[in-house]
Formats: sequence, structure tokens, C-alpha cells
Amino acid sequence: MTAGGPKNSGQTTIGIIGFGRFGRLMTRYLADDFRVCVYDSGTNRDGIRTLGAAAVSLETACRRSFVILAVPISALRSTLESIRPHLKDGTTVVDVCSVKTYPVRWMREHLPETVSILATHPMFGPDSAAVSLKGRKIVLCPERIETTVYEKVRQYLAAKGLTVIETTAERHDREISISLAMTHFIGRTLSEFGAAPLEIDTEGYQRLLHVLGVVQNDTWQLFVDMNTYNPYAREQRRRLLAAAERISKRIADEPPL
Repeated sequence: MTAGGPKNSGQTTIGIIGFGRFGRLMTRYLADDFRVCVYDSGTNRDGIRTLGAAAVSLETACRRSFVILAVPISALRSTLESIRPHLKDGTTVVDVCSVKTYPVRWMREHLPETVSILATHPMFGPDSAAVSLKGRKIVLCPERIETTVYEKVRQYLAAKGLTVIETTAERHDREISISLAMTHFIGRTLSEFGAAPLEIDTEGYQRLLHVLGVVQNDTWQLFVDMNTYNPYAREQRRRLLAAAERISKRIADEPPL
């Protein structure tokens, strides 16, 4: 991958499957540097063109140098089946799921050995990266990819100002079950509770409302998927709820004044 304008990006071409909120964000940034084409099952052809990319068929998107799967986690397996017949040898398939263990397993199972696999988790979204990528994090799990290709990807991302974290799918899911899945669980709980701005508030309460606002901008499907397909999320939820119950019991056991 070599940065530069779309007309100066050499032979590197990128196909994006999906044009949801994150698909739009990727298209906007990548179209500045590469020839990007997007397949979307909806009716977003004008929106795709507005961002400097081409709206194409699934088959055409799959014939690119890199194919990025910007689909819900729960739709990944069926998407892999759909793209498999159209991939050319040497293509690098990239996922952007917020869990990694299952997507890596599915990509190994469903994709031909003639294509490379790079599992990623961009730790940002349309809200946090609306203005710039600088200082944001991205996790890379190189599963089946040539070192030279991987290094070009890593260097390109670092040049964009991203902090690149290299790890395994298992370690990613263990840590993200706390840092992301639990945060979203707390935010959704605040929403269910009915937390709202108050005139008499505190800085701490305002921070809780910030968490609530962040998670409400993401879809319910993403919340369900990040919990369902992370093998460690259920146990972390159980630990959190048990801790809350212990704290509540300690308060209840305090002698009355």
C-alpha cells in the first residue's frame, strides 16, 4: 500500500463490502489514497460516489487487491460464502469486526488458501474519528499474510497517525470483553435505567452520560453481536453483576443510624 491520491495509487485497489456507518467512514478515508469500489446491498450508490468511490457489483468488489468486509459480525459467515467464488488468488481479505476469535476461525474455514487473511479491529468509529484518525488505535492480527504485504499495511496505518497494536485473536477478545463489551453493557444499562441530564449533577455523572451517548450511537445489533460472539463476554458480565450485588449487600448490611 502506498499513500497518494486515487490516481497515483499504483496497482493497489480496495473493495469494500458494506456501506453502513463504518463502511462509510472507511470509504471516506481510503478513497483519498486508493482506488476504492464499494458493494452495498442497499440503495446507496449516490452516497458511495459522493465519497469518491465507485459503486460496483459484489463480483467486481471481490476482484480487488484488498477486500474489506464491513458487515455485522452475525452476517460475516454468510458474506464469506458469498464472496468466496469471486476472489482472485493473492487477494488480501480484511475483516473489521469488534471480536476476533470467531471471525478468524470462519475466514480460515470459508476462504480459499490462495487468499491472505488479515484480522483487524479499528478501535474507533464514525463519531470518534469524524475529523481525524490521528491518535486512534487499530488492532492487527496477521493470520495468513505475507510479511511484505503486512508491513506495507502496518506502515500505511501508522503513517495515518494510528497507533497499531499487534496481537492474537484470543488476547484481543479477552481484553476487549472488558474494555468494550463491558463498557457497552454499562451504557445500555444506564439507558434502560433512564439516565438523563440533571440540573444538579456531578462530573462523574456527566461522564456516565457520555458513555451512554457513545453506545446509543451504535446499533443494538452491534451490541448483541459483540457479546454473543466474544467467548469471554458472558463471564465478564457475570463478574460485573456479582460485584454489584456484593456492593449492594454491603450497603444493606450497614446498621441504621
